[in-house]
Amino acid sequence: MISIDSLADPRVAAYRNLKDKELDRAGRFFIAEGEHLVRRLLASDFPVESVFIAERHAADFQSLAPANVPLYVTTSEVMNGVLGMKFHSGIIACGSRKPWAPLESILKKGPGAMTLVICPDINNVENVGSLIRLSAGFGADALILGERCHDPFWRQSIRVSMGTIFSLPIYRSPELLHDLRRLKNEWNFELAATVLDENAEPLADAKRAARFGLLLGSEPHGLDGNTASLCDRRLTIPMKLGTDSLNVAVAAGIFLYHFTREDSFRNHR
Repeated sequence: MISIDSLADPRVAAYRNLKDKELDRAGRFFIAEGEHLVRRLLASDFPVESVFIAERHAADFQSLAPANVPLYVTTSEVMNGVLGMKFHSGIIACGSRKPWAPLESILKKGPGAMTLVICPDINNVENVGSLIRLSAGFGADALILGERCHDPFWRQSIRVSMGTIFSLPIYRSPELLHDLRRLKNEWNFELAATVLDENAEPLADAKRAARFGLLLGSEPHGLDGNTASLCDRRLTIPMKLGTDSLNVAVAAGIFLYHFTREDSFRNHR
């Protein structure tokens, strides 16, 4: 344990001014805030640069933090200067990003069933975190993010994901249209576009192939034409009372609940 007297200490520079900056995709690091997220980070295979805690948590985290991870300890007053206690409750950590794995690494070998959640253009940072949590919660095998998606390692996304980002396989595509063609042609995935169209296939009775990719569009614009044209099917959740759409995370939860049930699979799987 290393005692810290001030946020001006250079050893805790990563934790300063988090309201004014973000550790973005061009950088090496990310921030996990709160006991639950920090515990999940420490239990994951992500490298941890340091843990920064208030004194009252020192005894608990002394045994949790690996010997090679600095455990910085300070007063509650100093910790209050990092975002505010309501966010981190006196526990925060800095982790290192891992290189994005290639597409092949997230796909199971052989003919077994797989569920992919594919997001070409989700720009809301909290929606990205919600989609990570939903994908993990409903047992999706991986989340694929297009090149225009928000960085999933912003601290708000990590917080909303409840730390499931540390266990869910995520692939960030540098060229999504190319990768969608590969999923269809090389791995025999059925791709389904989620759309707002009363003429699309209603979700209630929809079945799925064993290898299935669910594409979710952005809330303002949905899926662009080039992406939708690569899909094998168009699916919709019928709306009533003049409602035009649902939040993308709400819609994703409905679609994933439906397509991860045993009775949603076609008989030929």
